[in-house]
Amino acid sequence: MDLLLVAAGLAALFFGGDRLVSGAVALAGRAGLPPLVIGLTIVGFGTSMPELVTSVQAALQDAPGIAVGNVVGSNIANILLILGAAALVAPIAVAPDALRRDGTALAVVTLLAAALLLPGSLGRAGGALLVAGLGAYLLLALRGARAEPEPAYPVEMELAPQTMSRAALEFGFGLLLTLAGAHLLVRGAVSLAAGLGVPDAVIGLSIVAIGTSLPELVTSVTAARRGHSDVALGNVIGSNIFNLLGILGTTALVRPIAGLRPESVIDLGVMIGATAILLLVAFTGRKVTRTEGAVLCGLYAAYLGWLAVQTL
Repeated sequence: MDLLLVAAGLAALFFGGDRLVSGAVALAGRAGLPPLVIGLTIVGFGTSMPELVTSVQAALQDAPGIAVGNVVGSNIANILLILGAAALVAPIAVAPDALRRDGTALAVVTLLAAALLLPGSLGRAGGALLVAGLGAYLLLALRGARAEPEPAYPVEMELAPQTMSRAALEFGFGLLLTLAGAHLLVRGAVSLAAGLGVPDAVIGLSIVAIGTSLPELVTSVTAARRGHSDVALGNVIGSNIFNLLGILGTTALVRPIAGLRPESVIDLGVMIGATAILLLVAFTGRKVTRTEGAVLCGLYAAYLGWLAVQTL
């Protein structure tokens, strides 16, 4: 029964997140918002909605390991699994100016979040700091991008509904499905962890993290397949920044997080290391090649193997 709940929750998150992003992008486009604003906010952050809902639900159900493990695990999966898979489909080109701005922001945000989590808890003050950081990042990103040429519409616009009413219905349906999926996933994951004697953080870092990252996986691989490699990279960086600032911050504001396991230090180290690898690969070659994508996927497989060993 627990496995059925997890599977049903993952399915609802996948389809709900896809419909939510599609409807939101369509609504924004019909409202006349520029593509830049849509790309920075709705697409990058919209694909992170499953993580947001899942982490808040986990915190409310006294499962801090799943709440934090979901964020940390999703960031690791975004870089190693999702970016690696997208690079295997097509090499990912890197825009130097955007990478300097957004890559630097990702590095700073990753170190800040890790420092706040190292004591083993995250209170409302730390959550407020992270949310304020998200607001500052958005303002700086939008201001710095005004002088840049308008990018093409995100890949989701190609499949967006054509009318406002249909877009609104799709958005509402996607939101409801995402909320229901997060509830089922957290409930099943908590029960599964208790039944197997596995720490809830391990479940959060693996099953929950991969499941809530499915929208990013679909978006990035589809973008790479259609030749929009910049969207694939931007989606990963934007989602990771939002995960740490928006999701972790909002979760701590709703309910302070406490009782993290000592091994979380290792998971935070893996997240920092994955972020460093991403920036190193992107800055040195100004693209992520298929070989580098295969290496990233291999590193993620090794990380999952390490998590599996912890359950023995």
